[in-house]
Amino acid sequence: MDTDPMGADARPPAPARVAIFDTSLRDGEQSPGCSMTAAQKLRFAHALAELGVDTIEAGFPASSRSDLDGCAAIAREVRGAGVATLARCNDGDIDACARALEHAERPRIHVFISTSPLHREHKLGMSRDEVLARAVAGVERARRYVDDVEFSAEDALRTEPDFLVEVCSAAIAAGARTLNIPDTVGYTTPAEIRALFEHLRTHVLDADRAIFSAHCHDDLGLAVANSLAAIEGGARQVECTINGIGERAGNCALEELVMALETRRAWFDATTGVDTRRLVPTSRLLSRLTGMQVQRNKAIVGANAFAHESGIHQHGMLKHRGTYEILRPEAVGWAKSQMIMGRHSGRAALADRLKELGFTLDEAQLNQVFGRFKALTEKKREVFDADLEALAAGLDSGNGIAVGGWRLLRLQVSTGVGEGILPMASVEVCSPDGERHAEAATGDGPVHAIFAALARGTGVHLDVESYHVSSVTTGEDAQGQASLTARIDGEEIAGSATSTDILEASALAWLDIVNRLHRRDAAAARRDSAGETGEAATPGFPTPRPRVATV
Repeated sequence: MDTDPMGADARPPAPARVAIFDTSLRDGEQSPGCSMTAAQKLRFAHALAELGVDTIEAGFPASSRSDLDGCAAIAREVRGAGVATLARCNDGDIDACARALEHAERPRIHVFISTSPLHREHKLGMSRDEVLARAVAGVERARRYVDDVEFSAEDALRTEPDFLVEVCSAAIAAGARTLNIPDTVGYTTPAEIRALFEHLRTHVLDADRAIFSAHCHDDLGLAVANSLAAIEGGARQVECTINGIGERAGNCALEELVMALETRRAWFDATTGVDTRRLVPTSRLLSRLTGMQVQRNKAIVGANAFAHESGIHQHGMLKHRGTYEILRPEAVGWAKSQMIMGRHSGRAALADRLKELGFTLDEAQLNQVFGRFKALTEKKREVFDADLEALAAGLDSGNGIAVGGWRLLRLQVSTGVGEGILPMASVEVCSPDGERHAEAATGDGPVHAIFAALARGTGVHLDVESYHVSSVTTGEDAQGQASLTARIDGEEIAGSATSTDILEASALAWLDIVNRLHRRDAAAARRDSAGETGEAATPGFPTPRPRVATV
């Protein structure tokens, strides 16, 4: 009889715990186009704590008084995550870090010095012995202020392995708890960095007294792959940023690293403390604070990450989502997968979307609508729900505004610059029941004034979270596409419209969201009247129409 050599009560070892060190507010924020005010940095630090990162690198206090004050505010207010600040291995930098971290719950001083031959000669003008002495002195001074000291050997991947072992051993002896091995210029490869971490863990003296950390840049597009390889080599902390922001091509993207570990846990046998459901909201917040948009095809948080247009893919998704998705969109903060209706979409996806909109068509009707849909896709890059409803009703599309929904009849906008001049918009809209409403409002700018006037005219208030305008064609008569995202009672709803006038496109996109709510309510009402179980009317959509005095 076979026996279990581990014993009847034996359990497999728990996955390794990888600490997430987020440097969005330091390495990320100092990159071009990503700067934030002190108030914005504090807001984002709270979001990172809610996300569940282990350590937040708040900034570089010695760089400016404002950065020191910003780091101090984060250290004073943020709880639930450690707060680190960066310092060169000199007394002034380290003392500034100590002042900034005075009220931190879990303070960490992160000291660094360059170690590669290239940096020693051309950046520092120092010998190996001088760099070693400066590293030890920096760690020792930081330990006078805090117990948690991290040491980084800048440009470690281009440093002689024997000298890197010597510096890391000396840093541990001086009191460093974490040894960070940065690929400062994004030069390494997965096999190379894994071998380096294995070498360091074998040869650094008292290596078991410190956590080894990876900090990879994305100059060759390998930051996430290299960070995962470092984990395989024994790294138990990864330094990364939301959306992969950072100097030059950026850093290891936190959301990609975390979801790679989560999705392939059986392979990496490692986990983090991140609440993955907060990844998309945190990504969106960073985009709003910095104004840097996330590319549509970016993994995990890009708009296309869970979007499907190909008819083959859509058909597979309708049969079983696992055919083309390896993780659930809800697990990272998306509401659901999206079936994008366009020229590559098939009949099955069209029928499914029309059913969601409340239309039940027989085979002949579906064939007719599908033919009209294919003809429309030759003219439009993306077909919206409003277009589909118009097709199903046997009518032409009205530029994103559905027949039977709210329609824009008139729009006039005035704006200017100067004392006493307020942007103003007047609108006339037609309600789903045919009632006309004319309203006007002022705002901080012409778009804000338009939205305020539409809110008065429709009686609907939208909490707009993002607004983006882009060109979909070229030339002086280019079509502009306005895209909005609004939150209605916790649910995120998007709207979009195009026009050669971007102000008109903005108004139509706003109404597109309102009409999505209207269509949902109408479809639920049709299901209820047919004796089916349907959704309740969308909270926040007024019936009958109330007046809204302010926006």
